Amino acid sequence: MEPVKSRRTEYTETTRDAVLDSAAELFIRRGYPKTSLDEVAAAARVTKGAIYHHFSNKAALMKALIERLEQRGNDRIRQTFLQVREEHGAAAGALAAIDAFLDQCAEPVYSGLVFREAPLALGWQEWRACEERYAVAVIEEILRVLADDGVIPRPLMTPTLVSVVFGMLGTAGQEMAGAGEADRPRVRSELQATFGALLSGLLTAGPGA
Repeated sequence: MEPVKSRRTEYTETTRDAVLDSAAELFIRRGYPKTSLDEVAAAARVTKGAIYHHFSNKAALMKALIERLEQRGNDRIRQTFLQVREEHGAAAGALAAIDAFLDQCAEPVYSGLVFREAPLALGWQEWRACEERYAVAVIEEILRVLADDGVIPRPLMTPTLVSVVFGMLGTAGQEMAGAGEADRPRVRSELQATFGALLSGLLTAGPGA
């Protein structure tokens, strides 16, 4: 049984969520550079001091936004993989996980913040480190299960493969984020076909090769 939260704790969490929600909307609509913390405070109906209670500066606010998005997104991807694997096998689970990732990248808030605004706000190195912190664990887990289930050759399950997959997914996300609304379905379909072909290539190597 989870402990009952105090009113103060609930208020603190509610305030933090309100600030994050307002910042996300403003960063998407106006862009990170043009959005001030005063505007975020006004939109969230809190004082600027309340923002500084949770976040040291605007970049820290953006980092917290990305961490929240990635935590939720990677949890969904992991659960999708495990559920489909249970019903249809690990290979189908991996394809479903890729579909879940592409669906996530099609969401304007996710793609706009993660692939457009965050690299500008945090700098490329810190942005990449933040992405790695959440994505790599899920990628490693999925690849490990694929190897354990005999779907991909176990010798391929290396840090290099994890890094390559991470890089490909990042590029796919950037392609989705950069595509206009009219082009996004086509880009998504092409990416889906590409990842399907790459996974098929791993399968043809044979279990335990």
